[in-house]
Amino acid sequence: MEEKLFWIGILMGLHLFGSHLLRDKNKLGEDNTLTRIWHCVFYGITGFIVMVLLTVSLDNRNAEVSTTILFTGRQIGYGVFGFIAAVVYSWFMWPKKEEGVKKGVLSVIASDMEWSETVFSAVILASVVMYLFVQAFKIPSTSMERTFLVGDHLFVNKIVYGIRIPYTRVKLVRFFKVKRGDIVIFRFPSEDPKEFQCGGRQYGRDFIKRVIGLPGDKVEIKGKKVFVNDKELNEEKYTQFADNNVIRRPESKISGEEYQKFWENRQFGKLFAEGIRDEFGPVTVPEKTYMVMGDNRDRSCDSRYWGPVPESYIKGKAWVTYWPPSRIAFPD
Repeated sequence: MEEKLFWIGILMGLHLFGSHLLRDKNKLGEDNTLTRIWHCVFYGITGFIVMVLLTVSLDNRNAEVSTTILFTGRQIGYGVFGFIAAVVYSWFMWPKKEEGVKKGVLSVIASDMEWSETVFSAVILASVVMYLFVQAFKIPSTSMERTFLVGDHLFVNKIVYGIRIPYTRVKLVRFFKVKRGDIVIFRFPSEDPKEFQCGGRQYGRDFIKRVIGLPGDKVEIKGKKVFVNDKELNEEKYTQFADNNVIRRPESKISGEEYQKFWENRQFGKLFAEGIRDEFGPVTVPEKTYMVMGDNRDRSCDSRYWGPVPESYIKGKAWVTYWPPSRIAFPD
């Protein structure tokens, strides 16, 4: 969302820059055709922004759009509709020549510039804050119950793991390392838009899970119990199990090396399906990656099925639930 806000701010900034340029050349301020057109352009840009943001908000609510896509054709289409509608409206609402003297065309243009400056500053600031520091996130599924419920809104601390260069996965500064037990928000670890996991295409979508395995850890699940480096994780008080039955490990003739390779290549969900839900591994978490799992273990499609999460895909750490008010809390 922060990238979208940034480019929307740039669009309004271009209008502001153009307004200053035209005013300095004495092209604005008179009741002429150019002044009227430029006023309509301001309304058009405003209509475009409103329709795009409204469409983006609805798409995000329904989790229908990949976060890797800046704007979809549908969003741009609605934005163009908003632009045209606003231009037509402002053209016919422009005061007649005799009214223009009374209302002051100069004040109309000055008002447009003030709004352009306000929107430009606010949107750019918001995009920077969301990119570097904090971002809102909505829980889309039951995989993290009871820690988070479907529909919970929370803030994500994005600076805790470092500052990332825009449009890259390179981090300039790292403040804290990812620890076992951290609840992280990350982009689904795949670069193939057609890859099918968890019942659908997950490319570009944001997930939220808990870190279980760190780089180099040996992870194994026996009868729903998680073992890391051959020691059971007894402190997992946050877990929930919806099914008391234990799905036993399916018989397999593949070697340990092949097992590890299939897991790293996100093939387990296709090869074993639910057969790895309760008995899994052992696997070794590769360097610069993490194994993550949902707290609602029997209802979570996680690293058991689609492999480890590269560190570069992690966006931030769950910070605080802010909505609904009855659930305001810092997650454990």
